[in-house]
Amino acid sequence: MADERYDLPEEEEQDNRRGIRIILIILAVILLVFGGIYTGYYFYSSYEALKEEESLSQVTVTQPSTTEAQALIDNPIDFKTLWETNADVIGWLQVPDTKVDYPIVQHGYDDSFYLKHSAVDQSWKSSGAIYTELCNFKDFTDRVTVIYGHNGYSDTMFTTLHYFEKADFFNEHEFFYIYRPGEKLTYRIVSAFKYDDRHIMNSFDFHQPSVFAEFEEMIMNPQTTAKNVRELEQPLGANDKIVVLSTCITNQKSNRYLVCGVLMKNEKTN
Repeated sequence: MADERYDLPEEEEQDNRRGIRIILIILAVILLVFGGIYTGYYFYSSYEALKEEESLSQVTVTQPSTTEAQALIDNPIDFKTLWETNADVIGWLQVPDTKVDYPIVQHGYDDSFYLKHSAVDQSWKSSGAIYTELCNFKDFTDRVTVIYGHNGYSDTMFTTLHYFEKADFFNEHEFFYIYRPGEKLTYRIVSAFKYDDRHIMNSFDFHQPSVFAEFEEMIMNPQTTAKNVRELEQPLGANDKIVVLSTCITNQKSNRYLVCGVLMKNEKTN
């Protein structure tokens, strides 16, 4: 009887250990399964984004058809072809020596739509599109326009804006361009820096000249060490038009990376 009494706790301990091992094995399997699903989803989403990028490269160049048109600069974007599958296209953004070469879209009533939908045909796509929100005019005539794009889907969308974190790249790349039907807008990149996650257009009333002036001062003197700023011959002024390219920073949910440009030239195109 004594032996049985002392053996029982040891058997219970072995059962407990066996149960713990089983639980740990189950948890490990669950983690592996979900890790595999997440990894597969990421690579599939990146593949889809790259495939869309390739399809966009097939957009044909519009050729001038008259002598008068030939006097204008070329517009490389065939907006008519783009509008056949998505009437929400309002422009095309090019940032030289990055992978940013995409249509810009704005949905008619849902600001969150293009977080997860394609600019090509509005199909669901986790990498989303390059877009503006309803608070901005479609012709980029606001004092401040914010253009959004995802970070982290391979090197698609706005991921390569992070090239501007390097001083050499920033110094050697001074301009980005927005094409619209009949015009080419040239922006001089004045700063690129880490910012917080506030909604810029909801946080500042740019109709107030003093607020706009303070914002211009902020983008020329960002309160962060993660910044690159270009020295200007003359300060930004009340009549300037600013475009802010905004994207996320990997593993920093409360921060954004901004590349800010000021309109330097508006040229008519064919």
